[in-house]
Order: sequence, then structure tokens, then C-alpha cells
Amino acid sequence: MADLPGLDLQALQRFLADATPGLLDGRLHAEMVVGGKSNLTYVVSDGTREVVVRRPPLGHVLATAHDMTREHRVMAALAETPVPVPRMYAASTDTDVIGAPFYVMERVTGTPYRTAEELNLLGPQRVRATADAVTDTLVELHAVRPDDVGLSDFGKPDGYLERQVHRWRRQMEASKSRELAGEEELHQRLATAIPESSGATIVHGDYRMDNTLIDDADHVAAVLDWEMATLGDPLADVALMLVYQALADVAPGAVSTVSRATGHPTRADIVQRYSERSGRDVSHLAFHEALAYYKLAAILEGIYFRYQHGQTVGAGFEDIGASTEPLLAAGLAVIRNYHAVPKG
Repeated sequence: MADLPGLDLQALQRFLADATPGLLDGRLHAEMVVGGKSNLTYVVSDGTREVVVRRPPLGHVLATAHDMTREHRVMAALAETPVPVPRMYAASTDTDVIGAPFYVMERVTGTPYRTAEELNLLGPQRVRATADAVTDTLVELHAVRPDDVGLSDFGKPDGYLERQVHRWRRQMEASKSRELAGEEELHQRLATAIPESSGATIVHGDYRMDNTLIDDADHVAAVLDWEMATLGDPLADVALMLVYQALADVAPGAVSTVSRATGHPTRADIVQRYSERSGRDVSHLAFHEALAYYKLAAILEGIYFRYQHGQTVGAGFEDIGASTEPLLAAGLAVIRNYHAVPKG
């Protein structure tokens, strides 16, 4: 029963024996899921059954980030909706168990596609079907009424965009250890161009293809990584999804290259599909995309900070800081064009 950084297996086993008797029996084994750059994810097994354990990073944790209680709550609330989420087994806010709050959930079978090479193995038709399924799942999420699933108090949608602009500036300032070209200008432009909200829904906060698991039928088997979920403007999710797909050209080392796969829909295709299926006005989407670039820059700068201080475990972090300024530059390009478009 060898422990991993951030996971005391004996303490976990004692907790599970009380919280969910019979879920796992016998000697536990664990492995860390490779690829996560925020919360830590482990697959834990007793040799017969597997579950997933999630906890915050080991060090520097920004205010309001890495909230295990919120992540657990939103997935539990969505269990009976069309939005596919893993089954929740248990959660704990007691830091004496493994050193941080955590939760335990079902391990769902599926593939978190991150690269064009992975997607291209499916062929163009299945690539398109997979990408469309990711968009359609977002439509399903935004159609869920928070009141209907007990999430009416999950966030404060009034003033959401203003708070997002200020929040990510605070997060940037909390993690920034160097001067970043364009950061000040992008923040100022965002702060003076906030549009009216397009409505209030459950917002995932980090929606992209590799935060979903795709099954063999090219359906979304589960949506993961809800740590930044709240109630807010649904266009924030649409914009972030689009920005993640644009990163293949903006900052190739940052996150994903799925948009380069043969058969993947264009930005215009995705926007049209989302708009038609959701019935939402997307005329101010450019503002949300510029904000998404700023948000990602702040997140990556936080990861860079933790890596510099030896507080992030795993591989693939050594070049993460090189992506921050390209993201800020891309956000500036979008917001400058947005200023030139009359708002109606």
C-alpha cells in the first residue's frame, strides 16, 4: 500500500470503511492520473474495483480555487439530469484525513481526447460526431434550471461578468512573479467593455473536450473537472471552449490541438450549432473570448508559480510559463476588434 504525494492510502481506507462500507475491500493501490495541471486526481483500486479520488494541489492554492465541496456538490446535483457526470460516493472537508478536502467518485470509462493525432484515429465522420457531442452536452448543461436541481444558491449570477473580470485580475496578481506584456491593457479593456448578461445558468467554468470522457459510440460519457463551476453567463463556457480549440495556433504547448483533427468543426460551425440548439444570442461572444484568454493566462501563471516553487507534481510543467504572454496577446487582438463592433 504505497502512498503517493498527497494521498495517504491507509487514512483513505479508514475513511471509506466508515463512509461507504464495502466500496473497496482489501489492500489499496493507487496511481496518479497524468495530465492534470490543477487538482490532483488518483485512481484507487482494491484489485477488483476502481474509484477516483480528487484533492487540491499540494501547495499555493488561490482563493476560491480548488473547492472540492463545490465540485462534489454540482456533480451530485446533476446526477438525474441529461448532463453525464460520474456517480459521487463520498466527500470530506476534514483535512486530517489526507491533508486536504477530497471526494471519491465513480471511475467512468472513456477517452479524454486532447490531441489531433488521437482524434484522427477515429476518422473525419467520428471526429465531427465527437466534437458535436461536446457542444450538445454544453447545450444540455445550460438548459438545466438551477432551482430544479437544488443549486439556486450555487452562485450569484447578477454581476457575474464584472466579478469575473475582477476575480481573474486578483488571481493573476496573486500568482504573478514577473512582468507580463499586455496584461494591464487587456484587463483595462475588459473592465470597460462588459456587455449585458445573456442569462444565468450553471456554468462549468473549464469546459473543453479533454475535460469530457468520450465513449466508443462517440457520446460524452462524463463531464469532469467542475472545480470552477458556478451560476453565471453561459457564453463564458462557449467562449472558453472556443479559446481552448484556438490554442493550437496561439500557444501550442498550452492545452489542446483537437481543432486540427480532420473533420473537426470550425469556430463558426460550433457557434452556429450552439446558438441554434440553445436559442441563445451570441452577438457578444467576442468579449467572452477575450476574457477567456485572460482567465487562461491567469490559470497558467498560477501553475507556473507552483511549478517554480516545487508545489506541483507530475511531468510537463517546465514550459508552461511560456504560454502566458501569447494568451494575453490573443485576448488583446479579440477585444480590440470587439471595441470596433457596435453593441445593440
